[in-house]
Amino acid sequence: MFKSSSCIFRSVFLFIMEGRGSAVNTPASRPVTRRSKSYGRSCVEAPSYFWQTPGHLTVLKIPTSRGAAKSQIITNKVDPEHIALLVKNEWKLSYVTPLHHFRHTQLKSYSKHLSAFIVAEKQQGVAVEVGLEAGFKVTFTAVLGLAETDEDAETVFIQIQSKPVFAAAADAPKVVWRGWLTCVNGDPEYLRSLPPDFVSLPLFCTSGPESLTNLVKSWFERAFDCNFGSLALNSTTLKWLAALWTGCHPTCNIRHLKLAWSLPTQPPLDVSYTVNPQDAWELWNSIHSEESTDDRIDIKEVQSFINGLETHFFRHFKIYLSAGTLVKVSTALGSAHLDGKIKIGNSDYITTLLTLLTECALLRMPT
Repeated sequence: MFKSSSCIFRSVFLFIMEGRGSAVNTPASRPVTRRSKSYGRSCVEAPSYFWQTPGHLTVLKIPTSRGAAKSQIITNKVDPEHIALLVKNEWKLSYVTPLHHFRHTQLKSYSKHLSAFIVAEKQQGVAVEVGLEAGFKVTFTAVLGLAETDEDAETVFIQIQSKPVFAAAADAPKVVWRGWLTCVNGDPEYLRSLPPDFVSLPLFCTSGPESLTNLVKSWFERAFDCNFGSLALNSTTLKWLAALWTGCHPTCNIRHLKLAWSLPTQPPLDVSYTVNPQDAWELWNSIHSEESTDDRIDIKEVQSFINGLETHFFRHFKIYLSAGTLVKVSTALGSAHLDGKIKIGNSDYITTLLTLLTECALLRMPT
């Protein structure tokens, strides 16, 4: 399938390392299953602890197939300025359990409350790694149009700005932190099973100092009785992205397919593997034909694609990549790392990426 080693390998690096360490959509059409009220941990009533309650929701299953990635001009339905905030930046992923009494109509109020919370925490001695600030300005914005179904809640973007104490009066505040909560093509059965007072925005993406991330999470947990957790990606998710993005090459030049493996050797061995995009697509097309009438991609096809790449690598370097762990995948459409960091490179395929990450977030939540 591959024409020659010079075609497929633009670069192969082996690193040896020692000691490597719509109206705004707040879905309401759900079964009326009443729960005791909760207004946050700072109030007299006890919080709902919804996220800790076992056996109350639909059991989520890991899909073994999914639809092929399709391009859509996302700026036709989402404000281009909002999309510009999401692409090109690197985002750290977390999951968040359903938010109790969260309302998209109250975003201005949330902006004021979170701003006051950050200032109060800093005054109490909480370290905030952005220098000497005169104050913080927090802005909550609804990003309308990313939701794909009636059950999906609209995305919420949060931005924190600060102005140094000694800045000139004419100086504009500086953006010191960004984050957003989203749900794209969330499991409909799961979302419908939520009690009516809860909103699910399970994927939380952040960019900025960890100290501010922790403060934002702390405020959300107090205000909406939710719980956050880190969202590391597994190698299967990275394999899905490698296959889905490679399948887009005929309609959108992916420029390269870069893969990185970590091998359990002593000392540890990292392998960076760059594949010519046309060769990668020809391999993928031999497994899942472009002319196929079935728009679904099966996990077996994904595994066959990765096996083909690993086999070709072994022929030239006698290294079994399958003995290690795939830790990163990158194309012009985006990148994703095992430690839960992603970058969106092309907005036309953002739905495919966010659908997969929403699924990962929902599957990682406590049951």
